[in-house]
Amino acid sequence: MTDTYEPRLRSEMRIVRGALDRLREDLFHDAFAFRPLPPLAVDHRLVRLLPRRAARYTRWFPHAALVVFTGMVMLATLAHEGGLFGIFAAVLVGAPMLTTLFRPVGAWWLSAGVILFASTLGGYALGQWLPAMLFSHLFVMLVVTLRTRPRVAAEMWLLTGAMGIFIGVFFRTVSRYGSFGGELFQMMLFSGVLLFAVAAVRGLRETKEQVAAQVAVTEVERSRRTVLEERTNIARELHDVVAHHMSVVAIQAEAAPYRVEDTPPELAAAFQTIRENAVAALTELRRVLGVVRSENPDAFADPEAPQPTLDALPALIDNVRSAGLAVEHVTTGAVRPLPQGVELSAYRIVQEALSNVLRHAPGAQARVEVSYVLGGLGLRVVNGAPNRLAKPSPGAGHGVLGMRERVAMLSGEMTAEATDEGGYEIAVFLPVAPGEGAASGEAAA
Repeated sequence: MTDTYEPRLRSEMRIVRGALDRLREDLFHDAFAFRPLPPLAVDHRLVRLLPRRAARYTRWFPHAALVVFTGMVMLATLAHEGGLFGIFAAVLVGAPMLTTLFRPVGAWWLSAGVILFASTLGGYALGQWLPAMLFSHLFVMLVVTLRTRPRVAAEMWLLTGAMGIFIGVFFRTVSRYGSFGGELFQMMLFSGVLLFAVAAVRGLRETKEQVAAQVAVTEVERSRRTVLEERTNIARELHDVVAHHMSVVAIQAEAAPYRVEDTPPELAAAFQTIRENAVAALTELRRVLGVVRSENPDAFADPEAPQPTLDALPALIDNVRSAGLAVEHVTTGAVRPLPQGVELSAYRIVQEALSNVLRHAPGAQARVEVSYVLGGLGLRVVNGAPNRLAKPSPGAGHGVLGMRERVAMLSGEMTAEATDEGGYEIAVFLPVAPGEGAASGEAAA
């Protein structure tokens, strides 16, 4: 029996000691520390509604409202009492209320001290000041609850009850409205309900702010992850393009000395160095790609499969049409070979744009325009308004980030915006240097 009683007693003592430590930290340690009430935030709804000139004054609206309300309470107390006695009572009632602007916990102690001081003056004084004192004390507790943690509100409420019991027992104070115990019980019951409601509203508001901040952080992280994933996809896809050209360089460097009779040793050594550097670059490229593919090996199950180009665009559009999307495909300009990186990125941009139409604009018609223009390649994917509601998509808008990454990689330009008809338009220009496409084709040959 004793073996189980002692650990339980020690556990209860630790709980009591912890509660006393928290009480000392909340209400006793630096109780009168300077903690001014901050002004409203710049993005507060009240500040945003008013003109810019009045916004800087509107930020101090809580301070002005508290001062005006305190002044009204003091005037009411002065009118009720009158004379020097009324001025003294108004100061005692209003001082704690104004102190909440700068020292919230100290204001509560000041209000409690006013009640203790009034109780020592006898029943007449307490009877005269009791309604104003209790109202002032309740107001102070409400303000402190709004400015501090809910735990502090509970501690203030309990200490107020203990202080009332102390006054009632040791001073036996009686007001003209009845016994102080009855007044205290009513005040404790009413203030408890009110403090709980204020603390609940404040907790709900803080929870909403935390959720909004977390959603914003999650959105930033999701966008960042989308960009990283798209860059990973670009690295995987461009590996085949870069590896192909490096392989061509290595093969031509190895074969060049045999195409010329009596090749000088210096030239043969130079070609050998070119070949060795090309092979070393291919080795490093494959090693990096191995690390990238190890993150998601199923994403590219067939690493030997050729990367798509604009020649595969008709097959992509036919596949999208089979999914129920009406797509019109138009090609303008003189079709010519382009660098493989440009063609690959153009294909992926059109693919992602059509996927967005299927996902976010069900029932809409789409148009794909590929324009071979002087100095580059132009792409335009536009869709009309959907004829039914789209299903919620948690990753909405992140496909556009991937397109921008591809366009930025090629130093191109891109616009993505809603149309006046209720649809969406994506326009891209990918620059190509003169002769770059032809040189790429000759190297591949």
